[in-house]
Order: sequence, then C-alpha cells, then structure tokens
Amino acid sequence: MSIRLFLVTLVCWPLLLWQGKHAQQRALRLPEGAGRRSGMQGSGEPLRLLICGDSAAAGVGITQQQQAFSGQLVKLLARRYQVNWQLAAKSGLDCSGLNKLLHQLYAHNNAVYQLDLVVVSIGVNDVIARHSKVEFQQQIRALLNRLATDFTNPYVLFSAIPPMERFIALPSPLNYWLGLKANMLNQALVAELKNWSKAQLVNHNLALTADMLAADGFHPSESGCKIWAQLVFDAIELTVKSK
Repeated sequence: MSIRLFLVTLVCWPLLLWQGKHAQQRALRLPEGAGRRSGMQGSGEPLRLLICGDSAAAGVGITQQQQAFSGQLVKLLARRYQVNWQLAAKSGLDCSGLNKLLHQLYAHNNAVYQLDLVVVSIGVNDVIARHSKVEFQQQIRALLNRLATDFTNPYVLFSAIPPMERFIALPSPLNYWLGLKANMLNQALVAELKNWSKAQLVNHNLALTADMLAADGFHPSESGCKIWAQLVFDAIELTVKSK
C-alpha cells in the first residue's frame, strides 16, 4: 500500500466505511444495454474479437449496445476489418469473476477457441472489494493464462482502471481513496503485463468530465464510450502497424 493511501485509510477509515455503505444504498441502478452481443460486421481482413469484462463493458447506463463501448468499437473496426465479435460482460464482475464467466461460456469439450484480439475492461470492482495489489496481479495472471491456453493466444488489450476520484456519484474523501486504490491496482496491472509479450495496457490519460458519465455518475455515457472506443481503436491500430 502506498504511503498516501495508508495515511488516508488510517485517518478516514470510519468515514470511508460509512460513505461506502451510504453510496451503495443511494446508487442509481441502471440496466445493461439492450441489443446484440455478437455478430459479424464490416469487410476486409478477418478479425475475431472478444470484448469482455464488467458493467462498463456490459453497457450499463446505455440504452442500446450499439451506442455502448462494444458497439462503438466494432463500428470503428468494421471500417477496416470483417469483425466477428462477441461481448462477454456482466455487472459486478471483478477479475476472478470474469475468469469464471469465460470458463462457463467457453470450457466445452476441451475446445480451443479461435480469437485474434481480446479487449478487457476490469478492475473497478476489484477496487471496491479492496483487493490488494498481490491479489489483483494474481487474478490478472490467471486470466491471461486462460486466454493464452483456451483462446489460441490472442493479443490482449486491457483498459486501465478509470480515475475513480472523478466519479461524481462518489463523495469526498471516498472518491479520493478509491482513486488512490485504482492507481495502485493499475500499477499491479502494468507490472504483470510486462511478463506478457502479447498483452498491453490502454491508458486513458484524459480528464474525466461529467458529460462522459452516465446518469448514475459512475458508468461511462454514450459520449464517454465513444471516446473510450476511439482510444482502444487507436491502440489496436498501433499494435497492427508495429507487427
């Protein structure tokens, strides 16, 4: 634990616990986006894509998947590729939960599934569950091992855990504490990805503004998803050009 995170925890822990429970009780519950979660789109070089992860990937706060992150990313990719895509995401998943979900969806008859690219959105729920850097790094390693063995060793792009201190649904100092925790788990993610030649982090490095958040002040809005998809698309393009 970083010194700053330790000090904030030490001084504010009773308040943080109270704010956390209060924020959960008052949180606006939004459904996942409706619409298709798999399909074929575009023309050109074939690209077998899996988008997986948590509620942000599942399109919570967006009416239709077409306007959510998955739809926005597939739309961009379809300009250059024939995209055979699938979305495997669910609200509330941490990294361990995502690993279990992928096992449930794809562990049939010892088959190895053909994928070229996997885009992962995970980590916010690991922050909320107060997982340590060691725990998170171990779960990321387990996830990458599964993707490498069960999915023909695809290239994997992880979206960085967003700056949770800017989530307008969260009061201060809880938002500050969660932001520090998110940064700590991002460091663990970076450390683990150094061991994997076919995995990288897409670091947003942008100021998160209110219009980029959905009505619940926690999940990305349609405009936020559009920016997010563009950042991931740009990372994919750089990856392809570097090969």
